Amino acid sequence: MRRLGSTRRTGRTRRRVTAAAACAAALAALTVVPAQAHEQRRMPHWELKDTGTPEVRFRGLAAVSRNTAWAAGTGGTVLRTTDGGATWRNVSPPGAAELQFRDVEAFDARRAVVLAIGEGEASRVYRTDDGGATWTESFRNTDPKAFYDCLAFFDARHGLAMSDPVDGRFRILSTGDGGRTWKVLPDAGMPAAQEGEAGFAASGQCLVTSGPKDVWLATGGAARARVLHSADRGHTWTATDTALPAGDPARGVFALAFRDRAHGLAVGGDFRPDQPSPKAAARTSDGGRTWRPAATPPPAYRSGVAWLPHSRTAALAVGPTGTDLTADGGRTWRTVDTGSYDTVDCPPDRGCWAAGEKGRVARLEH
Repeated sequence: MRRLGSTRRTGRTRRRVTAAAACAAALAALTVVPAQAHEQRRMPHWELKDTGTPEVRFRGLAAVSRNTAWAAGTGGTVLRTTDGGATWRNVSPPGAAELQFRDVEAFDARRAVVLAIGEGEASRVYRTDDGGATWTESFRNTDPKAFYDCLAFFDARHGLAMSDPVDGRFRILSTGDGGRTWKVLPDAGMPAAQEGEAGFAASGQCLVTSGPKDVWLATGGAARARVLHSADRGHTWTATDTALPAGDPARGVFALAFRDRAHGLAVGGDFRPDQPSPKAAARTSDGGRTWRPAATPPPAYRSGVAWLPHSRTAALAVGPTGTDLTADGGRTWRTVDTGSYDTVDCPPDRGCWAAGEKGRVARLEH
């Protein structure tokens, strides 16, 4: 589950905000060049962790803390670490080798929910309560027109999953018992989808929450790249256009991050490596009612985004060509690393993690 840090002005929070600001400032100076390699080790940087799975692409990531993280990917693979990435345990559900896991939401080191994507019965949800020693399949899609993309939880009990449009509207799946059972919500409160509109199962961040009831859904593939918002746990929605690249099945909003119910970031572009992605980031300060394009966006397509914990202005965006940092709430972005990652997640203890192709999982080291 994407966790948000407190913004109460206590002494502890002021220290955390100061630490996050220092981290952001150090990251801003991180541009990687060989002559500065020895200096890089003294500043925050991604440190790759050996997962032993070079054949797997991890697009699902749940960072519980600096020590505990879950990664989900191709070949039905789920990994878990509880020692900061020094060792990884393969906790994949049995019989899942043909599935594509694209999202994982973890509550702690023992409880997690993973989503497999695909048409018809390929879309499934599994839950574990014992660290992946055993799994229960809690949902299997039986509608051939549905294709589930992302999961998100409000708390340890209430969560949603979203499917590409079915009969002209995005489909929302709801749970009230931590993912043990699911039901399809009525779609009367869902705006009509555009022709060709869908979600992108690229990072597990096309559906995100903040607080007990607010949830946002990212779209692409149509004439306009949109963000949909619900303030009642998915029963009614409003849609807002963004300035991110659109007008093609490969373009749109790929990931969202909200640090509270008002302030959010959107990243995306065109995922084809031979296509440019201008205006690949936007920000909102009114809960998604309006979106303003970044003055200096990331230089290329980005598939994942996360706020640095306990910061009001710093966030990271990742994609196949690098990592970008904003220190001003999404107005400007600067590339700070050139490694390939698909998704990023930052728990409250500043233990940011990233994951992607060729078994790559990294932790932000200070």
